Amino acid sequence: MFSKRLLPVFLGVLTALAAAVTAGQVQAAETYPSKPIHLVVGFPPGGSNDIVARLLAPKLGEVLGVSVVVDNRPGANATIGTDYTARATPDGYTITLGSASPLAISPHTYPKLPYNPLKDLTAITTVAATPELIAVNPSVPAKTLGELVALSKTRDIMLASSGNGGLPHLAIELLKSESKGRIVHVPYKGAGPAITDAVGGHVDGIIVDLPALYSMVTEGKLRPIAVTDNHRASVLPNTPTSAEGGLPSVIAFNWFAVMAPAGTPKPIVDTLHAALVKTVNSPEVKANLAKLGIEPFTQASPEAFAGFMKSEYARWGKIAKESGAMADD
Repeated sequence: MFSKRLLPVFLGVLTALAAAVTAGQVQAAETYPSKPIHLVVGFPPGGSNDIVARLLAPKLGEVLGVSVVVDNRPGANATIGTDYTARATPDGYTITLGSASPLAISPHTYPKLPYNPLKDLTAITTVAATPELIAVNPSVPAKTLGELVALSKTRDIMLASSGNGGLPHLAIELLKSESKGRIVHVPYKGAGPAITDAVGGHVDGIIVDLPALYSMVTEGKLRPIAVTDNHRASVLPNTPTSAEGGLPSVIAFNWFAVMAPAGTPKPIVDTLHAALVKTVNSPEVKANLAKLGIEPFTQASPEAFAGFMKSEYARWGKIAKESGAMADD
């Protein structure tokens, strides 16, 4: 049995250890950053997350005074890269650029997710956002969202997504629920093959991130129906919002955000937050994002972002539960 006489000694050791840890954290925060930062992306090169990361990394490195290396760790709708970051040392040198799917949707659509984004990660800030775009093959006799909904009351409307359990899938389920139409989700293994089949007329249309469809729309290979947001996209000013089309509750936009492992010291989190806000709002980064249909979207503080993520987590959790949407194992 532990001796009462040793208790003061034991408590003294614990106090000394705690003080040493605190001092170490303060010293680390004061010298941060002093070496390259790895920005983990859970998707392969070429996708929206990767594009945003590579637009931010050079300027972020310039602001922080160290290099920022984009580290692609793709797989399972970004859950592999997100879990890698959650398990990393919380020292600010391994962070991740995540998005709505792995941070707010996957916890509800993957039965055995290895991380909890609300507990295993520290919120820093959102950095950008882009709406989902509803587009159809030109052969489909619908030019507006209202016309597409009306058509869905007479026959099945086959809409492709980039896969089960992600944001485009949930956006389709939301459209189906709110329109009460005969909307059928057709999942593909990635946006590429989904777009190919939408252009080829093998499905009626598609819902994915706007940047992925932009060239197909401008070339006339797909007809834009609506952006699922409460304001129009600057690159498609003539395409109405879902609200303008009569479905104001069909809001589905992909937001991109930077997270660190849980336990990252607050001074480091604050340093990263300030640097990211400065980076995103720099003229060159804003201009490059705008060309792709992506808008700057930052939070006033890490705490504000944590609140935003909790609300998104709850909203998409409700939609996932009601629709029964699940990701592929």
